Amino acid sequence: MRLQAVVLAAGKGTRLGRPLPKPLTQLADGRSILAQQVDNLRAVLGEQLSITAVVGYKAPLIMEALPRLLFAYNEDYEDTNTSKSLLRALELSADGPVVWLNGDVVFEPELLDLLLGPLTRGESAVCVNTASVAEEEVKYTVDADGYIKELSKTVVGGLGEAVGINLVGAADKALLIENLRACGDQDYFERGIELSIAQGMKVLPIDISAHVAVEVDFEEDLARAERLVAEHRHAQEP
Repeated sequence: MRLQAVVLAAGKGTRLGRPLPKPLTQLADGRSILAQQVDNLRAVLGEQLSITAVVGYKAPLIMEALPRLLFAYNEDYEDTNTSKSLLRALELSADGPVVWLNGDVVFEPELLDLLLGPLTRGESAVCVNTASVAEEEVKYTVDADGYIKELSKTVVGGLGEAVGINLVGAADKALLIENLRACGDQDYFERGIELSIAQGMKVLPIDISAHVAVEVDFEEDLARAERLVAEHRHAQEP
C-alpha cells in the first residue's frame, strides 16, 4: 500500500488578516502551521510519506519554506474552492489511498492514529468533532449503518462538525475524482464526497473529539489552537 498525503494550501485566507499565506502562519513553537502538519503526518504515517501541497496564492513563498514537498498548482485559486484544489492533487496522485487536510488545521499527531484502522481496511473516512456543532461549520449526519449520509454547512441536525482531515481509500478515489470534476468552481470538496456517497461510496465518521484539532480562520482560533497544543504538550510531559 502506497499512502500519500495532500495539504490544501492554495487559498488567500483573508479572514486571518495576515500578509503571508495562512499555512505559513507562525505558531508559538516557531513552526508554521504547514510545517507542524508535515511533522505530524510524517511522525505517524512514516518519514518517507509523499506529501503534496496544493498551492496558489503567493505559491513561491510556500515552496521556498518547505522545498522538499511535492507541489500541485491551482492557477485558478482566486476563482475556485477546495473541490478543485483537491481535484488537482488527486489527479496527480499515484495509486493508493490519500490522506488530505486543509492547510489551516492545527492538530496533535496522535489524532492521525485514528486513521490507521480505516487505512488498513481500505476505507474512506472524515474526521469529525462530536463535541461541537457550530452553525457555520461543515456538519454531518449518518445512515442506519453509521456511515456519513450528509456532509455540508447546511446540514440540519448535525451530529458534529468536520475538522478538515480526511481519507479516501484506493478503491474510492476514481469515483471521488469524477465527482470533484462535477462540482461547481465554488464548491467545497465536501460536495464531491456527498455526490460520491449518493453513488455508493461508504465514508466513516472518525470521532477525534478527544484530541486537539482547530481550523484557524481568525486570530481567536489561532490563540485557542496555541493554548490547546500547549496544554496537550504539558499533559504529555513526565
